[in-house]
Amino acid sequence: MKAPPRLQSLVDEGLIDTVVRQLMSGKEAMVYVVRCGDETRCAKVYKEADKRSFRQAVDYTENRRVRNSRETRAMAKGTRFGRQVTEAIWQSAEVDALYRLAAAGVRVPVPYNFLEGVLLMELVTDANGDAAPRLNDVAFTPEEAVRHHGSLLKEVVRMLCAGVVHGDLSEFNVLLSADGPVVIDLPQAVDAAGNNHARRMLLRDVENLRNFFGQFAAELLDTHYGDEIWHLYERGLLRVESVLTGTHVRDTGPVDLGNVMREVDDAREEEAARRVRMQLPRL
Repeated sequence: MKAPPRLQSLVDEGLIDTVVRQLMSGKEAMVYVVRCGDETRCAKVYKEADKRSFRQAVDYTENRRVRNSRETRAMAKGTRFGRQVTEAIWQSAEVDALYRLAAAGVRVPVPYNFLEGVLLMELVTDANGDAAPRLNDVAFTPEEAVRHHGSLLKEVVRMLCAGVVHGDLSEFNVLLSADGPVVIDLPQAVDAAGNNHARRMLLRDVENLRNFFGQFAAELLDTHYGDEIWHLYERGLLRVESVLTGTHVRDTGPVDLGNVMREVDDAREEEAARRVRMQLPRL
């Protein structure tokens, strides 16, 4: 197919030889299958971020660095330049997270290059060499559900040991490759130590995995891995090889009503986003 305008710069730079086809379209990006020499890769073309709420942006971008006070002021005022800076930071967060997590051994697509809002990375494939499906598109036996759930918990732990929380982990952001789950879509990734919302996001990520796989293996619905993982992390005891039990006694103390209301709002927004994702075409 003819290269879309946003991919033409990569063609001109010699990073892409040909665009094969569009793979999928989402709220935040268009993904294309491309050829680079003898290799087939994918190119993620980011869209404008005008559909993300300001509150979400604040939660996810807390403690992300900007280059100077001019950029900070522009972002706060919401000027055109400020929106461009915000979008650039949002996009580079995924690129930085991919390189950081790949170096830590996390199962993520291998990143190759990032140019003008386009991320060039590995095409994750299934046993037949076709583009791997999302977890949401696959039905599992109880045994498969337990195995893949355990595998993804290890990835969550490995990410946290690298100082990263995915922030939007669910069955929509994991691909099932020929040799197991691969975590994708990381623009929401946050620094575990530098973001005050990291714990809440980690618990939500793990809860999403539990609820999805719990549809196929009901025993998973009674587990509490998120609390256990964070408990070990905040005490400096979490290791990649940590053995998890899925049990944890919650601390009892004063209720943070503001945090409860935020959780309720997050649940509503996540359900709305889930409904939108279910309607998006996968090509």
